[in-house]
Amino acid sequence: MPQIEFKKITKEYAGVKALNEVSFSIRDDEFVFIVGPSGAGKSTIVKLLIREELPKSGDVLFKDQSILGFCGDEISNLRRKIGIVFQDFKLLESRNVFDNVAIALEVVDASEREIKDIVPNVLSLVGLSSKTNLFPNQLSGGEKQRVSIARALAHEPDVLVADEPTGMIDPDSADELMKILEKINSLGTTVVMCTHDEHIVDRSKRRVIRLDDGKLKSDTQKGKYRE
Repeated sequence: MPQIEFKKITKEYAGVKALNEVSFSIRDDEFVFIVGPSGAGKSTIVKLLIREELPKSGDVLFKDQSILGFCGDEISNLRRKIGIVFQDFKLLESRNVFDNVAIALEVVDASEREIKDIVPNVLSLVGLSSKTNLFPNQLSGGEKQRVSIARALAHEPDVLVADEPTGMIDPDSADELMKILEKINSLGTTVVMCTHDEHIVDRSKRRVIRLDDGKLKSDTQKGKYRE
């Protein structure tokens, strides 16, 4: 059974098709790249997956259940199962590293004990145990992105979606970030990464879903950015 399934999804903005009958599925524990030029539909897929937007037609399934009719708590529960990492980090400058991760648990009323147990564990996973008390303005771009990954992992999601996670960091930090994502995947979390980074895609030899002009152009195991 696929963990994620897009079935003939069409999405329009002001009459322009961002996605045009796009279909694909992603299995549990996969590591998948979604690539394509700007405007190809990558970010639209992320928004549809977390039920931020609805398609014009087609269906989006998570664990064999359509999410299109979700509302209220159902949407909140879905988003706890799908961790999102954004290009621009989205950290709170007034909070230190620990608190930036803890906020993901505070908003769901996690206990103080749970927060004290979970936050150090996820910060250790991303290699930031020594940065707990620092603030975002004291971190490098790569470190900021690792904080955002730790925050996304706080709920122990089934899927981690990284939307252009290397777009604002240097190549060395990007390589380190990939090692972390690969480790997370090896521990059983599905990883979906939307990216323009040809070097990372070609080196990783993972499955590549390629979009262009809103259409699925190819879906290749151990693929390259450009076939």
